[in-house]
Amino acid sequence: MTKDKKNKKALRFNKQGLKRAILSVYYEKGNQSFNYKQIGAAVGAKDVGALQLVNVVLQELRDADSLVETERGRYALKSKGGTVTGTMELNPKGYGQVSSEELEEPVFVSATNMNHALDGDKVRIRLYARRKKSDPEAEVIEILERAKTTFVGTVEISQFSAFLIPNKKSPFDLFIPKDKLLGAKHGQKAIARIMDWPENARNPFAEIIDVLGDAGDNNTEMHAILAEFDLPYKYPDAVNQAAEKIPFEIPEDEIKNRRDFRGVSTFTIDPADAKDFDDALSIQKLENGLWEVGVHIADVTYYVKPESLLEEEAYNRATSVYLVDRVVPMLPEKLSNGVCSLRPNEDKLCFSAVFRIDDHSVVHHEWFGRTIIHSDRRFAYEEAQQVIETGEGDLKNEILTLDRLAKKLREIRFESGSIGFDRVEVKFEIDKDGKPLSVFFKESKDSNKLIEEFMLLANKRVAEFVGKPGAKKRERTFVYRIHDKPDPDKLDTFNHFIKRFGYGIMTNNPQTVTASMNKLIENVAGKKEQNVIETLAIRTMAKAEYSTRNIGHYGLGFEYYTHFTSPIRRYPDMMVHRLLARYLEDGRSVQSDQYEEMCKHSSEMENKAANAERASIKYKQVEFMSDKIGQQFKGVISGVKEWGIYVELDENKCEGMVPLFELTDDFYEFDEKNYCIIGRRTHKKYQLGDPIEIEIARANLERKQLDFRIVGEELPQQRAKITGKKRRWK
Repeated sequence: MTKDKKNKKALRFNKQGLKRAILSVYYEKGNQSFNYKQIGAAVGAKDVGALQLVNVVLQELRDADSLVETERGRYALKSKGGTVTGTMELNPKGYGQVSSEELEEPVFVSATNMNHALDGDKVRIRLYARRKKSDPEAEVIEILERAKTTFVGTVEISQFSAFLIPNKKSPFDLFIPKDKLLGAKHGQKAIARIMDWPENARNPFAEIIDVLGDAGDNNTEMHAILAEFDLPYKYPDAVNQAAEKIPFEIPEDEIKNRRDFRGVSTFTIDPADAKDFDDALSIQKLENGLWEVGVHIADVTYYVKPESLLEEEAYNRATSVYLVDRVVPMLPEKLSNGVCSLRPNEDKLCFSAVFRIDDHSVVHHEWFGRTIIHSDRRFAYEEAQQVIETGEGDLKNEILTLDRLAKKLREIRFESGSIGFDRVEVKFEIDKDGKPLSVFFKESKDSNKLIEEFMLLANKRVAEFVGKPGAKKRERTFVYRIHDKPDPDKLDTFNHFIKRFGYGIMTNNPQTVTASMNKLIENVAGKKEQNVIETLAIRTMAKAEYSTRNIGHYGLGFEYYTHFTSPIRRYPDMMVHRLLARYLEDGRSVQSDQYEEMCKHSSEMENKAANAERASIKYKQVEFMSDKIGQQFKGVISGVKEWGIYVELDENKCEGMVPLFELTDDFYEFDEKNYCIIGRRTHKKYQLGDPIEIEIARANLERKQLDFRIVGEELPQQRAKITGKKRRWK
């Protein structure tokens, strides 16, 4: 066996690779059914961890309708009569491709075979017989589940018709009957819902359901971004009214049922502009020489009861959304910034994880339960950092001790297999109207890491308390934060790329990947290629998600991990609080399928929120650069696609694209494996990570798009004159 094959075998047991391998076994064996041990033997999964992952993947394939459970623990391939189900990815030109766990590669669907399928829809397709040397093709025969029926865009009204032009590139506009405009005026941003799409009609028929306001207005644009990702931007009146009824006063009977920490030094450390304080830390020295550290988390579930309006709203939102200029909280402001928030000099109800720790940060005892606290001080990260750096300031002994313990916890964590991505965060200084005035960068410092380490400790130990097998423990359904191992093919491609900079990672097994990845991050720190390599390294990793089916957290190197520490802004933490309280009282396990569905919803909403945050940053970047047309900047190639070169500017981290059609000195071909485009005649190469100088060509706020031109390149109009050829310019 070659070295590469050995490496891939050692790392292949991640979920995506395993799904392909398992489905291959079923396709080969026809209608036979197997249990997880038989499938494990067929794919070469021998150790306990790999077999556990096989079991998880079989359940996920059952949930995805690829397999059917013939009897408890045995699965067979689900007969589909020659059809496949998958997810549609729509191209702005009207054609699409369908990705499915049942297929090794995406399948092309022409515009004439889309049958009104939209981006993100779950569809059933029929595969065509594959022609020699051609890519696979298919047609949509059924739309199983619409990803969305509402669209955000700009209203265009003429004498005879009205349309909504979607913000995102779309192959169609939405036809709006004049009596369905809801008062929207020409040029305004609005949200429309599809009512009907007749079989032979090019455009769907829709109605305006909300008018957002005038295009270009900051609030309008931020609300439009939220609506694009199906995220709410206001609360129903009934939800606000329910929140207003919740009192600040804490009943004496409730205080008596809780462990009282009001006499222990306690404080919060958060961003300077934060108002929702989820977590606080307390510390005191015990007579036995140990430190008692309390990680106190807002007891949201005391106030938000199951089956209430507030509960329903929190579940539907699943997360707070952090746009560039605002927070859209999961819970109404009365709760998020008031009743639940651990504000200084107020008694607050908490769910706490309390640890007795020695000077080497070894945990000797842990306790979980409901508490009452009184925060002595609210620190911004910058204020706590000053105490750490100078050794002076409020609660200096407490902060310095926690900082020392946190650094040892971090050291232990990295020795155990955590990967250390510390990315620079891009922030904008914004005026009262939302206009970006300047860009600045925020780095994670000791005060940030202090909080991070104790939150990680609490999350890890809570997950272990519930999930780790023990002599008297029975299996209990729980909500885990899981992170799969990286795909070995992606790692190989990444390794090939970084060799051009003189770096490399070892891929023989997950442990050496982790160690060499940390070494790589250390080596690129401060180098011009740092951002590109770190960005690409993150892309090689799987995405973290919520699940009741624990496979561990690869990035952190934890076998058990959950989210317990932010219930004001994350619904999964509320689920964890309820389950932990139940199991502390020795309650029976809950229904796993129901909680798995809740986990899936939370993961999807988290992904939408992250996309909305990126879109808001992109919008502000374009707005910030819009008055700099014609100015030149130095940057680095941050992405290469078949349609263009993405460039990140050194000065402000704003990213734009050089469209490929502007490079007319040669015909350029895209080399996906080597992250570059190469001129067919001149062999000129533009590669990821290369330094480059550009000029700002265009700034399109509507599409959140910056177009660059490489310095020295002629304008298309100039080239047309030189060559004597006409060139269509858009």
